[in-house]
Amino acid sequence: MLFNSKEFLIFFPIVFLIYWLVFQKNLRSQNFLLLLSSYIFYSWWDWRFLSLIFTSTLIDYFIGIKIDNCHNKRNKKLFLFISIIANLSILGFFKYYNFFIDSWIELITLFGYNMQSTWTLKVILPVGISFYTFQTMSYALDIYSNNLKPTKDFIAFASFVSFFPQLVAGPIERASNLLPQMLSKRNFEYLNIVKGLRLILWGLFKKVVIADSLAWRVNYCFENYNFLDGGTLFLGLIYFSFQIYCDFSGYSDIAIGTAKLLGFKLMSNFKFPYFSRNIREFWNRWHISLSTWFRDYLYIPLGGSKGTKWLTVRNIFITFIASGLWHGSNWQFLAWGASHALLYTIYFLLKKNLSQPKIIISKDNLFPTPKEFFQILSTYFSITIVWVFFRGESIMESLVYLYNMFYNFSFPSTNLGGFLLIFPFVCFEWLFRHDQKLIYFIDGRFKYSKYNLNRICYYLILFFLIAKLLSNESETTDFIYFQF
Repeated sequence: MLFNSKEFLIFFPIVFLIYWLVFQKNLRSQNFLLLLSSYIFYSWWDWRFLSLIFTSTLIDYFIGIKIDNCHNKRNKKLFLFISIIANLSILGFFKYYNFFIDSWIELITLFGYNMQSTWTLKVILPVGISFYTFQTMSYALDIYSNNLKPTKDFIAFASFVSFFPQLVAGPIERASNLLPQMLSKRNFEYLNIVKGLRLILWGLFKKVVIADSLAWRVNYCFENYNFLDGGTLFLGLIYFSFQIYCDFSGYSDIAIGTAKLLGFKLMSNFKFPYFSRNIREFWNRWHISLSTWFRDYLYIPLGGSKGTKWLTVRNIFITFIASGLWHGSNWQFLAWGASHALLYTIYFLLKKNLSQPKIIISKDNLFPTPKEFFQILSTYFSITIVWVFFRGESIMESLVYLYNMFYNFSFPSTNLGGFLLIFPFVCFEWLFRHDQKLIYFIDGRFKYSKYNLNRICYYLILFFLIAKLLSNESETTDFIYFQF
């Protein structure tokens, strides 16, 4: 079930009304309704995959209790190992089995052996499996590290694992944030409803009006990269950078807004990433729930930046390659991860450290300083060029795309219309870059005059959104990150 579908427009109001009007005074009934609603929401794609979520839920529910009851560190490690192996086995089979089999066959073929691909299976990738697998794994890891106590309320835990607003594309919530909210009474607050609805509207605008409008332009460039001039191909990458940003951050905004309507507070997943001044800052602003997951559960346990320079470089590459592999079972995702590792390593070697940069840009000025402007542009273009591996169908196609783009570069004569969407959007985000998710704008606290700018802008957004939905070009499209 898609957020931008008629089915969800019917489904969610029903859940909302039952949740607040019927079960407001009964926490357990609310959680049971959330669990049932989440399973219905997920089964809309394929009901058979509910067994995978339920299996992961059962494993980590009992593992969490076992780890907490153990006083022997060796036994604790054993139960944690069981959790990690069980979750990664499920994820590995459905997401990576055919990738590794096909890669093995290709390797054997290089040495002159003919091997039939009879080992490959017709495996369907369950939507959102990477997200909820990491969410359940973090629960066991936090209990093992004594950062969290397990719950014996199975309904609340199962609701945490399958919470439908963020089930299929995040944010990847930590149990330390979301689970206590499942165990606490939620109160109906009018202000939260207003904030949630505004976030949903803003997310739908980014998805339907911007991302979906750029999609056909991106497809045109990647389908015709052998025939287009380099400038047009470069435009295609710029359009894709905003397509994926508006598509994914739009989903996160809708998820956060939907959760807010139900009395929950999810973590922020994006903080104006394309205004970053370096690659380090970009990964503090982009897909924050995933980048912090890899930081806390992989990069830091490997040693982080506390060892020698070359051990730090090793840890950087392991973390980013794992992130690339998390995104997809293809070599181009590994190339995308390795490319970011290279950019990050260059920054680390030049800066000598990985200290946290200041997140605010030109707070007291409308425009960035020349230095900041150069840093933002250079970081953005570096990231945009690397996006080619994310969007391309193969490494070879991505490399040919880049070759044609640089070798045959000229000012594009067509396909410029996308800037009519991108330019005002970038200006709008820049004006509110200090508010993080337009918080003042969305919460209704930012006012220029008696005309109340936020209200006028939201009416305009609503108008263009409805116009887009009702136009002949309008089609219900999946969110990009559903494939991960």
